[in-house]
Amino acid sequence: MSPSARSFLLHLGVIAGLFVLCFTLSDYHQGNLARIMVLATYAIGYNVLFGYTGLLSLGHAMFFAAGMYGLGLAMQYGGMSPVPAFAVGILTAAVLSVVVGVLALRTIGVAFMIVTLMFAQSVFLIILYFGTWTRGDEGFVIPQAARQVLGMDLTDPLIRYLAALLLFSSALLITARMMQVRFGRVLIAVRENEERTQMLGYDVFRHKFLAVLISGSISGAAGAAYGLLFGYVGATFASVQYSIFPLLWVLLGGAGTTIGPLVGAVFMFYLIDYSSGFTNAYMLIAGLALVLLVLFARAGIMGEVRRRWAPWLP
Repeated sequence: MSPSARSFLLHLGVIAGLFVLCFTLSDYHQGNLARIMVLATYAIGYNVLFGYTGLLSLGHAMFFAAGMYGLGLAMQYGGMSPVPAFAVGILTAAVLSVVVGVLALRTIGVAFMIVTLMFAQSVFLIILYFGTWTRGDEGFVIPQAARQVLGMDLTDPLIRYLAALLLFSSALLITARMMQVRFGRVLIAVRENEERTQMLGYDVFRHKFLAVLISGSISGAAGAAYGLLFGYVGATFASVQYSIFPLLWVLLGGAGTTIGPLVGAVFMFYLIDYSSGFTNAYMLIAGLALVLLVLFARAGIMGEVRRRWAPWLP
């Protein structure tokens, strides 16, 4: 069986497994997994930029928050229904991605990290400054009555889970396919050796710009979905910690692997969930786990699986 066929079957298997879990998990874990799938979609967007293109962003929360506030404000003040508001959320994140891409990609290395962090902090401060509409740290709730799509109630746990699965599956399959075509191969080449890629005649800036755009749009879709499915929009999601989270998930799961973001998000979510049950220092335990993985599994969980046992793993 060819690597591409194995990859296709793997992705279908992951999606099918998540679908089956919907009907076998308890209500508590079903709700957790719905949240994890939305956050894993956010991590997939981050993985496009960091894992495949090699651009380390410290401000990705701005795209997640742009999608969330684009949807939330459109519904709260524009009276839009969920589907058009969701499109507004993605468009808001895409526009922000264009601005950040044009300006931040003029820098490289550490400077790129700092510029993205400054952009994210600017977005966070803008949200706080316009607190009259955004409600700042307090945030605002999207009413249950407004969260209806084609007669389906997105507050229903089963519908919410299936909607999160649809979002995650779309992001997973799109990025998996993207890495199989020439565009994705060029992104990997940029990550491995940017100068040589440019010498071969590829427009490196154009590819990096498109990577920022795709990454920001996927992350924005995750933010819009989070606001819609869980009914809350707040400035917390634009803070620094929500820029660090996707980096941790991708590093833990395996940067540059298609299912690494999901594995990392599941691992970190439940590690924090269980450890917080018996200590307030749960982030210390999470940090310890990250240090151990960096020491003994530098490529992340799925990265190590690919290196040791399954070189065909996408």
